[in-house]
Amino acid sequence: MFRYTALRFGLIVASFGVIWGLVRLHVLPAGLGDSNYLWVILLALVVSAPLSWVLLRGAREQAARQVSDRVERTRQNLSANITMEDEADDAARDATRDGEPHTA
Repeated sequence: MFRYTALRFGLIVASFGVIWGLVRLHVLPAGLGDSNYLWVILLALVVSAPLSWVLLRGAREQAARQVSDRVERTRQNLSANITMEDEADDAARDATRDGEPHTA
């Protein structure tokens, strides 16, 4: 997951650098007044989104797989804990039914 985040951030920074260079060379229009950096940042975010969709597909799928595996392990552990609690409750209920005192 960290790898995908780092790659995504790097792609935004690279997009910012390229767009900033193009604005400095007057290939792209500059922002009004002091808004030039805001213009470049917004344009870099817009440009990097579809690029990351295409270029980072493998890293994104790997991160999604890791998250999915972690969720599945947590679900299995929770299910096992619930089963253990149910068995303990059933054993305690059976013991009190047989006349034995309940000890917690």
